[in-house]
Amino acid sequence: MWKINEIFHSLQGEGYHTGTASVFIRLSGCNLHCAFCDTRHEQGTLMSLPEIVEQVMRYPNAPLVVLTGGEPSLWIDEDFVNGLKAMTGKRIAIETNGTRPLPHGIDWVTLSPKTGLGDSGDLPVVLTRCDELKVVYLGQDLTQYNNIETDHRYLQPCWVSDPEQCRRNMQATVQAVLDNPQWRLSLQTHRILGIQ
Repeated sequence: MWKINEIFHSLQGEGYHTGTASVFIRLSGCNLHCAFCDTRHEQGTLMSLPEIVEQVMRYPNAPLVVLTGGEPSLWIDEDFVNGLKAMTGKRIAIETNGTRPLPHGIDWVTLSPKTGLGDSGDLPVVLTRCDELKVVYLGQDLTQYNNIETDHRYLQPCWVSDPEQCRRNMQATVQAVLDNPQWRLSLQTHRILGIQ
């Protein structure tokens, strides 16, 4: 059984797969407590793999399943990943803070480390390789991510409820990308579009 906060169909709003129709499986709980977290992920319902697959298959045309949270690595294992792939025929992606090892079989790893961001808990990142590195930018030193091997590096402005602070965060992130062209800008397009 897996503790599921929600399963929903939408467009991926961030990073490399922006605009891709996806089924999101939001697992409950996180091992960090970031002040800027925009997800209420503590609540959830225990579900079996067949129950999860049944909900995922309500959206047969979506090519991608995104495991997100909270921190999905608290729950998943290789049997879950392989079962989900076999029963849905979909590619499996994960969005993780990188503080825990991941099971084999995941097709796309988005690492979003939260180290150095104040009161997040600052657990060490144990992943050293990912498909995309997506960093919420708050002015931190970007050299701390140099040891992470990845094909794609994204900086994302930190979204907050204050519009003026959001604007300042956006300007700082744009400048950071201009100053560090090995990074690309990632926007939360689902917020811009007003979708989940």
